[in-house]
Amino acid sequence: MSVGFQAVQWNRFKIGYDIVLWGGSVAVMSAFIVLTASNQPAGESFHPVQLVLRALAFTAFTLLHITLAIGPLARLSDRFKPLLYNRRHLGVTVFVFGLLHAALATLWYHGFSPENPLVSILATNPNYDRLYGFPFEALGLGALLVLFVMAATSHDFWLEFLGAPIWKALHMLVYPAYGLLVAHVALGAMQGETSILFPGALLAGAALLSLLHLSASGIEWAKDRSGTQESVEGWLNAGPANAIPEGRAVILTPAGSERIAVFRDGARIAALSNVCKHQNGPLGEGRVVNGCAVCPWHGWEYRLEDGRAPAPFTEKIATYRVKIRSGEVFVDPQALPPGTPSEPALIEEGHP
Repeated sequence: MSVGFQAVQWNRFKIGYDIVLWGGSVAVMSAFIVLTASNQPAGESFHPVQLVLRALAFTAFTLLHITLAIGPLARLSDRFKPLLYNRRHLGVTVFVFGLLHAALATLWYHGFSPENPLVSILATNPNYDRLYGFPFEALGLGALLVLFVMAATSHDFWLEFLGAPIWKALHMLVYPAYGLLVAHVALGAMQGETSILFPGALLAGAALLSLLHLSASGIEWAKDRSGTQESVEGWLNAGPANAIPEGRAVILTPAGSERIAVFRDGARIAALSNVCKHQNGPLGEGRVVNGCAVCPWHGWEYRLEDGRAPAPFTEKIATYRVKIRSGEVFVDPQALPPGTPSEPALIEEGHP
């Protein structure tokens, strides 16, 4: 991931990721159409347009569940981290399928109205004061607008322009959008269902996502609780140098400050901010390759000695002073300005 470092550009993995993503999406949509068409109750049938409408919605909703599950899954197991690499492509694909569903639904149900289709969607049904007959289309439209904003700002240009904190806060709106879509489905398509299959699947999906996020949050909370290091004369004790895996890092959690990643590269011990400049990725969960700490999310690199990305890239993160005493690693919790050189400490002979 780090050799020949490039900042999230097209490569074989990315192309393969997208091929699997779109091939799988088309397969899911096709399977839904075939299974729904072949299992309709006697005397009932969906119009082909309605089948496509439902298939588009089902595919978009399935992809959204996968998108929201990747984050907590990656926190629970490292094997899911490769899925983070192009997670934004999943999000954009969700929006594309959602947009196709919305456009076709608008044309099919409101395209022949004498009113403007959007006015027809929002004004035809005024029953906002009750659940049965609630104008669920408005909920779907609200979710689609949120997904549009997220898709439009998914490029690194907007990440740099807005800054990582604002960009991340903006993209956290996916959770309110998910809630709107659950309500959209529950108050719309589910109202005419006689089988418990689809309502059960809707509840199971929401429950599974909730469980994953609660589990991942619990693990992070436990790390924060257990990771609060003791201080010796103002320096944080990171433990024995030989307890840091070769090419990996241990994470320190100073009180009231961001986490610190303490890396080991052979006999060198260096400390950097645990927050990658790209998408606030957990740098300390990556590894050291060719003397650089590599973020596990998208492969962004930072030199251990100064926290700077290799040329020609200009990103830089905070560094921390490190010392080793009797085989124990100590880190000054006061961050140095991003890109400030800080000589890595060397493991003393006799303390491998």
